[in-house]
Amino acid sequence: MSGRTPSRPNVLLITLDQMRGDSYGAAGHPLVETPNLDRLAADGVRLSRHYSQAAPCGPGRACLYTGTYQMNNRVVGNGTPLDRRFDNVALAARRAGYEPALFGYTDQSIDPRDATGPDDPRLSTYEGILPGFDVALDLTGDHGPWVAWLADLGHDVGGGIERVLIDEKRRPAEHSLSTFMTDRVLDWLGRREAPWFAHLSYLRPHPPYSAAGDWSRRYDPADVGLPIAMEDDRHPLHDMALGIPDIVAPTDEHRLRRLRAQYFGMVSEVDAQLGRVWDALRTNGQWDDTIVVVTADHGEMLGDHGFVQKLGWWESSYHVIGIVRDPRHPDAHGAVVDRFTENVDLMPTLCEAMGLPVPAQCDGLPLTPLLRGEEPPEWRTAAHWEWDWREHLIRFVPHEWPWDRTLEQQNLAVVRTEDSAYVQFGDGTWRGLDLAADPTWRTTIEDPAVVLPLAQEMLTWRARHTDRTWASLLLADGGGIGRWPAEVPAWTA
Repeated sequence: MSGRTPSRPNVLLITLDQMRGDSYGAAGHPLVETPNLDRLAADGVRLSRHYSQAAPCGPGRACLYTGTYQMNNRVVGNGTPLDRRFDNVALAARRAGYEPALFGYTDQSIDPRDATGPDDPRLSTYEGILPGFDVALDLTGDHGPWVAWLADLGHDVGGGIERVLIDEKRRPAEHSLSTFMTDRVLDWLGRREAPWFAHLSYLRPHPPYSAAGDWSRRYDPADVGLPIAMEDDRHPLHDMALGIPDIVAPTDEHRLRRLRAQYFGMVSEVDAQLGRVWDALRTNGQWDDTIVVVTADHGEMLGDHGFVQKLGWWESSYHVIGIVRDPRHPDAHGAVVDRFTENVDLMPTLCEAMGLPVPAQCDGLPLTPLLRGEEPPEWRTAAHWEWDWREHLIRFVPHEWPWDRTLEQQNLAVVRTEDSAYVQFGDGTWRGLDLAADPTWRTTIEDPAVVLPLAQEMLTWRARHTDRTWASLLLADGGGIGRWPAEVPAWTA
């Protein structure tokens, strides 16, 4: 090992798609084996209360990559364009002198104003590449490079990408999607000289629920436990969602247990691939020169409250893995941060690590003090997330522009404090939840004396984080006064 960290470290940003915050060993899961994530947590800082800010993939990643809440970036569904005015981690890395490389995908739709014309193929997909990245391995859409590799090995790859992924359990684990991507990452790392920036965007443990090879048999369905049952007093949205087959959990207990066992198998398999990355960095002497961040775009219901996938207001969909290893602060390694942290914090954190000012757009806070083992001067006392389901109305229900703002009612926002949660729905209804009495999110609060402060907390949160890109700048008195956004030269200051 080099035993040193340069002023501009390597950056390794890893997303595990749909990775719950409770489903790995260091988080206390009683069954799932994740020795390599556990190793990273012991050699870094584990964020025990880390949350995604939106679901599904496109919205969750927009928050992660830009450091902004959904109420500001307005990426509300898979396919909602990401406005080109937003800065992001890849563009920031370029300003810092890196050539950021992407392995996998980012699920960010192009701003239509940047299209070459109406026939631009990027206008027909939500699986666009975040501006700023060089694509080292493109696994968008049909995962073409992996499928072609499988075909060369003699595997049947007919039936579309969903079928190919389901068939992972029938092929050797050495031929899995996660293995394929890791092989390419290791080849790339072997040819890199510091400093570098790489984003490893693993699909697993995202569905289909089919772990690779022997990993599909790693966990006995009898041992996986059962999910949180549905509450009796359900919000109408809960009942409406139960009518959507793709997100309803199996009602047959054996099928449900098999699904959960496959999910845990996918977690352990991708953990094994991460171990290969850690070992390669140690072997080539770059481990102590590299900042490592592991998180997820959102969580997974895994049968909780009657659902699979990611949706609604429940914590299972938003509590995600969060581990950061900054080799410059070894005294804090092994620490567990129990404060509420959010994916919007990661862009500010990486900007500071790369020697950049935090962009004015960012809603998150740099994790830097926590990574040093210090008490931050200020920190949030709650976590926040949003879910917008207008995508389903846009797809299937024709809508003229409604002055009653019908589409704008298809959303909710959540504030989750130490003991309670408050859900505000776009149609004006609300739901209070007593988490101190019932951490399963099934016990409602009716007392106005308890609910009112939670509603005020949400109003305050929105007031403090509404878009501020130009709000702290005055073009007056002969020049620009105030804070200039980082990407705009303050040539009159």
